[in-house]
Amino acid sequence: MDHLIYLYGLIPTKEIASQPLPSLKDFEGSGELYTMEIGSITAVVCRLDADKYSEDQIKERINNDMEWLQEKAFHHHETVMQLAKIFTVIPLKFCTLYKSEESLKDTVQSNESKMTEAFEAIAGNEEWNLKIYCDDKQLKEQVSQNNPAIEEKRKEISELPRGKQFFEKKKLDKLVDSELEKEKNRVSEDIHAHLTEFALKGHVKRTWSSEVTGRKEEMTWNSVYLIKKSDVESFLEQVQQYEAKMEEAGWKFEASGPWPAYHFSSFA
Repeated sequence: MDHLIYLYGLIPTKEIASQPLPSLKDFEGSGELYTMEIGSITAVVCRLDADKYSEDQIKERINNDMEWLQEKAFHHHETVMQLAKIFTVIPLKFCTLYKSEESLKDTVQSNESKMTEAFEAIAGNEEWNLKIYCDDKQLKEQVSQNNPAIEEKRKEISELPRGKQFFEKKKLDKLVDSELEKEKNRVSEDIHAHLTEFALKGHVKRTWSSEVTGRKEEMTWNSVYLIKKSDVESFLEQVQQYEAKMEEAGWKFEASGPWPAYHFSSFA
């Protein structure tokens, strides 16, 4: 029977030597994960039936079987989380597959220097995520009342004949929406710039729609930070200060972590 190799993560071999891999269930739940030592780097893997998990079959499952996808994606995430609690881990994306152990070895060996740099970058550090939400209705009222460009437009409209005011008020509504987005971005960018002072690195991610988050507030910002473990408390205290200061104005903050360093350990 031909097998594929499912890769969960990569760990410095010296860490595996001092702390053996715990017992962890494989992708199908019927076996256990095992390690492949490839010089200074050790891969945490399991075997999958090549006939059952062909590229086309996996795509079909991902696109059409939400229950399977949720179950397997959760398994992958939880497994990598368990590894990250014990080891310095370069986490791999869900369903990272190799045709053979040899092809995996070739990939690791050809990228060994980049992987070593990645280990050095994330060792002793944690990845944290921050999502910022805003009550658009509440902030819109504030922007509408305190924005110079909007005030000027209102004054301009008030001096027009009544017949022209209707169409100009439509333009005013668009201006308010535009200034609202500018204000949300300005505030979020200022917060991000300040928080990166507590971090080694910070990346901005795509925001999610309300359909995805399930919240009534709009997500205005989504960012990740690589932070020294010793600085995490200060980072979180700063987030809490922002929330306490800005909550009445309709802003909400959601910090989560520590996560496996997905965003700061790429070797591609």
